[in-house]
Amino acid sequence: MARLLFAGTPAVALPALDALVASRHQVVGVLTRPDSPTGRGRRTAASPVACRADELGLPVLRAPSLRDPGVRAAIAELGADCAPVVAYGALLPPELLDLPRLGWVNLHFSLLPAWRGAAPVQHSLLAGDDTCGATTFTIVEELDAGPVLGRLTEMIHRHDTTGSLLDRLSRSGADLLVATVDGLDDGVLVPSPQPSDGISYAPRLSVDDARVRWSDPGLAIDRRVRACTPSPGAWTTLDGVRLKLGPLRPEPIEVADPPPAGELRLSKNHVLVGSGTGCVLLGEVQPPGKRPMPAIEWVRGARLQPNARLGT
Repeated sequence: MARLLFAGTPAVALPALDALVASRHQVVGVLTRPDSPTGRGRRTAASPVACRADELGLPVLRAPSLRDPGVRAAIAELGADCAPVVAYGALLPPELLDLPRLGWVNLHFSLLPAWRGAAPVQHSLLAGDDTCGATTFTIVEELDAGPVLGRLTEMIHRHDTTGSLLDRLSRSGADLLVATVDGLDDGVLVPSPQPSDGISYAPRLSVDDARVRWSDPGLAIDRRVRACTPSPGAWTTLDGVRLKLGPLRPEPIEVADPPPAGELRLSKNHVLVGSGTGCVLLGEVQPPGKRPMPAIEWVRGARLQPNARLGT
């Protein structure tokens, strides 16, 4: 049995925390990011991991800076043998890496060395990958470059969003993380260095990255919207007003005499939008201050001018 310090912050880390608590090991503490403003009212709230740790009666360490000597002392006092990490949200300074004897073990949602960085699933969808996965590895100073301890592969479904894919990976990845900690504790895991080829990077997507460019091919638009769902949230404009967009549906399509890129066209019970290759079908649209609604409902209530064009 190993003593564990779990490090994580968002909801995607919860399946791993629950799995580790239910394992043969002892979770002696939880490291998470400080409380932060959230939601429309921007009220300060604890992270999902902090809330779950409180429910489980686990000690919680909220660290504004991991370089604070007091943080190192608090971590050292816990006497953890291993520190599993899932989406903690900050880089670990070198002075902390040698504290657990079995190391800091990260669960990363890609097949490393592909998509190192903060947004691997989003970039995998943007790139049109057919498969993705999860990797456990020992954290080193270089970003997501440590030796691999375990991995799993997941197929990307045609209509997957970042949210749906992360949901599956977080659950299967939780089992992988427990198996990895078991193997390290038993002394049977042999780390495997990452290959030097096939490296790609996945920086966090900005709000501007989530803006739909209607001149792009339909498939690229579809991938961008799915990659940005639920965060940072795909969007476009109409006469300078920002509109949030849900995933497109179904497939990008070809029509006779397609409208120019961004132009709206009503077709039976669907709303078509011109793209760089034919048309795509709008799914949900959310105007400012309103609920998300089917695109056809939005169009019927918006009183649009003829030849109205998104992206203006």
